[in-house]
Parts: sequence; structure tokens; C-alpha cells
Amino acid sequence: MRPILLILFLFPFSIDVFGIIEEQIETGGWVNRDGTPVLDTDNLKSKKGFGGWVIVTPDEDWAEKWDTPPGNTPHFNEASSIKYGDSVTILIFIINPAVDNNGEVNILCDIQVVRPDNTFSIDATDMECMKGELEGNPRNIRLTTPIIKFIGETGDPSGNWIVNINIVDKNRGILIPLKTGFELVQ
Repeated sequence: MRPILLILFLFPFSIDVFGIIEEQIETGGWVNRDGTPVLDTDNLKSKKGFGGWVIVTPDEDWAEKWDTPPGNTPHFNEASSIKYGDSVTILIFIINPAVDNNGEVNILCDIQVVRPDNTFSIDATDMECMKGELEGNPRNIRLTTPIIKFIGETGDPSGNWIVNINIVDKNRGILIPLKTGFELVQ
């Protein structure tokens, strides 16, 4: 049984997935295209203007979908179950990170992927998820640097795999807990 492959991209990703929103609404965080606040779910939350989102996508072409010009809206399919031999990618997005006096963001992530037998495939704390100068509109959706690839292999336990992500905006002093998962089936 091989552990999940954790890929760290060292270049910044930024795209305005929902269209540039000129006015930040009072609550900040996630909004839909017309500016209406989006209600929190287990895998998408906002707190004090900062937002985090985690998805499990079966899209092999997720990187090509993401790497589009601003104004284009990529769509990622979400996986709720996969079969042995299939793969999924876990993507973590943020919106509106706070900058320090130097105009830099400092986002950390705790990442846990829990097998159906309650053991950890990944248990990483204080991972650098985004650090450095913030370029572009803070309301742009940004892909964090940890990209997690999972392939269901023989020997992996079938059942529900849980993904827990804590996103910490160090400049704002905010932690956003996110949770998603998928079922590995025969």
C-alpha cells in the first residue's frame, strides 16, 4: 500500500473563478456571481472575509482547467466515490487572504487524510500553503500549493476516506476547518 502522493507546486496560481467582484460585501468570503453570500458547508467556509474551499476531483485535466485566463470559469467535477485503479486530486482554494505591512500573505494548512480504518494516510501540520506577495485582486480565487493525488490501489482499505483541512491565515489570525471525502469501492 503506497501513501497518497503529495505534490507541492512552487508557483502561484490565481484566477478569478467567479468573475472579479468589485464590491466586497459586508461579510466578505465566498459569494456567488451576483454577490450573494454563499452559505458555509463542510468543504467551503468563510470567516471575517477570508474563505477556504477543498474539493476532491476525478478530473485528470484539472491543471489545464485551472490554467485559464482571468474571466474564464473552470468547472471541476467532484468525486464522491472511486474504484480501485482510479485517481482523484484534492485541491485547496482560498479567497481574500490578509496581507501584512509588506503586502505579503502567510497561509498555513494542516492536512489529514484518514483511511476507513481511522489510520492516517497523511497527517501534516503547519504546511506552507501560500506565502509571499499578493498579486492581483484579493477576491480572486487562489489555488494553494499543496496538491494531493490519490490512486486507489490494491491493499488500500475500501470505504470512506476523510479529508480534513485546516487553513490558517496567519496575518488575520483565523483558522477555517474544512472537511470532505470520498468512498473507495470495489
